[in-house]
Amino acid sequence: MRDRLEILRQEFRPTLRLAAPLVLAELGWMTMTLVDTAMVGRLGPRAIGAVGLGSMLFYTLGIFGTGMMLGLDTLVSQAFGAGKLEDCHRWLLNAVYVCLPAAPLLMGAMWLALPALGRFGINPAVLAEAVPFLKALLWSAPPLLLYFAVRRYLQGMSLVKPVMFALVSANAVNLAGDWVLIFGKLGAPALGAAGSGWSTCAARVYMLGALAAYLLYRDRRQDLGLRRVPLAPDPARIRRLLGLGVPAGLMFSLEVGVFALVTALAGRLDAASLAAHYVALNVVSCTYMVPLGISSAAAVRVGQALGRGDARAAAHAGWVAVLCGATFMSAAAVVLVAIPGPIVRIFSSDAQVIRTGSILLAVAAVFQLFDGIQTVATGALRGAGDTRTPMLCHLLSYWLLGLPLGYFLCFRRHWGAAGLWAGLCAALVVIGTVLLAAWARQVRRASAVFPAAR
Repeated sequence: MRDRLEILRQEFRPTLRLAAPLVLAELGWMTMTLVDTAMVGRLGPRAIGAVGLGSMLFYTLGIFGTGMMLGLDTLVSQAFGAGKLEDCHRWLLNAVYVCLPAAPLLMGAMWLALPALGRFGINPAVLAEAVPFLKALLWSAPPLLLYFAVRRYLQGMSLVKPVMFALVSANAVNLAGDWVLIFGKLGAPALGAAGSGWSTCAARVYMLGALAAYLLYRDRRQDLGLRRVPLAPDPARIRRLLGLGVPAGLMFSLEVGVFALVTALAGRLDAASLAAHYVALNVVSCTYMVPLGISSAAAVRVGQALGRGDARAAAHAGWVAVLCGATFMSAAAVVLVAIPGPIVRIFSSDAQVIRTGSILLAVAAVFQLFDGIQTVATGALRGAGDTRTPMLCHLLSYWLLGLPLGYFLCFRRHWGAAGLWAGLCAALVVIGTVLLAAWARQVRRASAVFPAAR
């Protein structure tokens, strides 16, 4: 017991130093969504539903492109742990070569999907505002993919403060853009929900510019060799990056996709139910940002340890990160149960939205612990180079269990939006349990590869 407490003490501080800026970065990312929701909330439940629907549809495909960059967590962190700085540069360059064709392909796919939205039976008034918002948001795909490539490269080398600064400061850009473009200030046209989409696009261009400027400044000042990397694409590296990134991207697409489909199904209910669903989704997405930041830290620390050939350090890093994520999400569950009404009132004063949203937050409280475990375990597995297990787990649990169960409870048992969330809850309980076991298995495998770590 004393040895375990000592391990926790030694590992907690470096994990916290790396995770804290990443958590703030993820919260900064989520804050932009919350600000968008609060700003368009002044236009009524229909605008909230439109922004929620459009955002979820964008991320269903967009998250696949950004998810492909998650392979850099493994490749850059392991190369950095092994002391191969030039390899880190090469991984970034080839990630950019993946982004350049991927961004227009994703934009085209989303554009072609727009006419099919009407077939889902979505409230026509909501859909009329969602489509212009989504069309504006599409133009943020290229800077978003490139931003994620630069971000993963930097944090794989433990350079996380610039990532935090870019996202936190981007909130000022987004807030100003929302004020000007949604309501037509300073002589600009009042674009409503679509103005929020253009504002988000501008903020993402800024985030890419901020990280790129830091990258070039750091390389020029310290002469790290980034500008001397050969510019020719490396097919072997691109294949390796896609081999890790595609399953990671598919996993996030499966997760976001199921929430997008649930949002579309909630759109078949009344406008207040859709608004309550989106408000609750924003709240749980905000709590999710904390284990997501810890997950990124886990991927980096596990990857760097394995790059050094130290399986014991990798195991300690992963387990302490899981403990941190589980502890926070347990506390979040208590808050969601204790004050659901006041939380929903931050976004809407509509009585029905508050009533339904409070029920959804109670359901969310049940799965918080499992969501935290699965998120951090996914990051630890990614640091070890395993992106397929989380992908398969999300596919089977969300799409074969959670979604059918939620549909049945919502439309057959007439539970409404709460039924959809009950299905998601069941899926997350399974995912959290399975991925925790998968990480334990990965630790045993790493000890077999590096016998001295036993």
